[in-house]
Amino acid sequence: MCGIAGCLDARGARGADSLAATGEAMAATLRHRGPDGAGVWIDPAVGIALAHRRLAILDLSPAGRQPMVSSCGRFVLTYNGEIYNYVELRDALVAAGRPFRGHSDTEVLVEACAEWGVEATLRRLLGMFAFAVWDRTTRMLMLARDRIGIKPLYWARFGTLLLFGSELKALRAHDGWTPEIDRDSLAAFVRYGHVPAPYSIYRGVSKLLPGELLVVGPDGEPRISSYWDPARIVAAAQSERLDISEAEAVDDLEWLLGDAVVRHMAADVPLGAFLSGGIDSSLVVALMQAHSNRPINTFTIAFREERFNEADHARAVANHLGTAHTELLVSPRDALDLIPELPRWYDEPFGSRSQIPTMLVSRLARRQVTVALSGDGGDELFGGYKRYYATLAVARKAGSMPRLLRDLAANAVDDLFPAVRALHGIVPAAIRPNLPLNWMTRITAVARASGDVNALHRQLRSFNVEPSTLLVPGAVERPARWQTTSHVGAVSDPMERLGYFELLTVLVDSILTKVDRASMAHSLEVRVPILDHRVVEYAWRLPPALKFGTTVADNKPLLRRLLYRYVPRDLVDRRKHGFQSPIAVWLRSPLRTWAEELLDERRLKENGFFEPALVRRCWNEHLRGTGDHWKLLWDVLMFQQWYEYWVIGRDCAFDPAGA
Repeated sequence: MCGIAGCLDARGARGADSLAATGEAMAATLRHRGPDGAGVWIDPAVGIALAHRRLAILDLSPAGRQPMVSSCGRFVLTYNGEIYNYVELRDALVAAGRPFRGHSDTEVLVEACAEWGVEATLRRLLGMFAFAVWDRTTRMLMLARDRIGIKPLYWARFGTLLLFGSELKALRAHDGWTPEIDRDSLAAFVRYGHVPAPYSIYRGVSKLLPGELLVVGPDGEPRISSYWDPARIVAAAQSERLDISEAEAVDDLEWLLGDAVVRHMAADVPLGAFLSGGIDSSLVVALMQAHSNRPINTFTIAFREERFNEADHARAVANHLGTAHTELLVSPRDALDLIPELPRWYDEPFGSRSQIPTMLVSRLARRQVTVALSGDGGDELFGGYKRYYATLAVARKAGSMPRLLRDLAANAVDDLFPAVRALHGIVPAAIRPNLPLNWMTRITAVARASGDVNALHRQLRSFNVEPSTLLVPGAVERPARWQTTSHVGAVSDPMERLGYFELLTVLVDSILTKVDRASMAHSLEVRVPILDHRVVEYAWRLPPALKFGTTVADNKPLLRRLLYRYVPRDLVDRRKHGFQSPIAVWLRSPLRTWAEELLDERRLKENGFFEPALVRRCWNEHLRGTGDHWKLLWDVLMFQQWYEYWVIGRDCAFDPAGA
């Protein structure tokens, strides 16, 4: 795992000293991603610089340094990630006559590009990656991102200048960086809690989509193609469904996941795993331990608030499997101290409340290991989320009701809502039930959706009640990737469709982004074996009736039955809380002063992005307990803090009194 950056100016020649200094400045912003070394390769004649920060994982010797030039001298590579089948690829390249100086996967990748070409190489790779390779003969720059989007890659074009990097802060270090905040992207951020790819918070700055290859030729024009198109892959999988029993499917998954886990365990540095006690992380750890001759290092954090604490379950699984388990009890103050730091690491507004515990568990793990495996991906592939079952239940109910009756019921809830909100606000806070009042408004919206699963998904994934364009005046909300024509109708089964939508968007833009930034802030590499593309493609070939449970209590049946082979049922069959933090509670007490300052009406007007009256109404209702707006408010606060840090240049420190 590393950090990459670079620039290419189609106007050509630029002074060597200036170009090298620019590359070094871009790389310096990514030091946290690669504290073990830095490098810059330049060609002043064509105005290109490739920069790299190294986190040494495989081949710790100088032979693994980047940017790396191929043995033939034609290709130059700067690369972030891990190639898990690099041993087989190396053997094939040696057989083809390619010489090797070291033992890193980086060298395998650059020699593969030289031997087979970049696109053919991409189709052979198993791994997570984002890389840039420069062809010195054809003067072509190629940027690529892995199939699932585990590793990030931003790119931007300002006139004749093209910039790229693992994080936005690398692009900002170039003196040609001249973006403006995109209000349309901000509206999408307010809805989802993240900016959906390929967009970014800046107009004209993009995220390369998973499975894409961007090529810039001598004319300076970027051309994008897809070497792994999920719509095409899932369509082929649906036409080639497997006719197998549950036992056969579990056996297949045990082999596939076992192979993926073993490959993901390759490292020349200490290795461990995140363990929440849920099905996915427990399964990854169980397979790791089954293939290890020593106890695996596992890590979890505990919250005092019982509603958010899963440490007891993680400890029980660790004890059964015999891992070397480390647990850290987190106080509210520990978590709150991170909040002013968030924009430094998430240099695009980011609203996931689980970013805080993910930062904490990454910091904990880094004290002992450099690589950690995670269980992300199981929910999207095997129907793990409660909201999937809720969405389909609402769709069935709404679809079976006559339109007139559906509208009457929705109107009745609308009429009842003000009275319920008022009564809820009268009850003292100490004994007030935690009613998710915004769900009443959501229910009326989804009831009017006529049972359309796509419309229901968008509504139930929205983080706010109000239309985002009301909150961000003048905006036209950017669409999420799943809303594009090629993806909307790609999957026929409703449950499978929800998982497909989320794999395209929420998984990439929220979950994997959260894990990447939180782990890299502490120079920790996190790997996700369930998202091995072979596992993804196999899961899409499984019949839905075999893959999904009938209720949320029996979700992910195949993963459950595989885990039963390693862990007792009573440690598996339990309700999962989710990796979250008590933001709603904190906003009313230790975070209140900080939030009040950022949500000050004059400050909102000065910044000019949000409708101040609407924000203040939601804030006041949240404080009184008459409105459940904490997700919307958290998004606004995350943007405001990000804006203060990156645009105004002001830290948002606070004293969380009472924490």
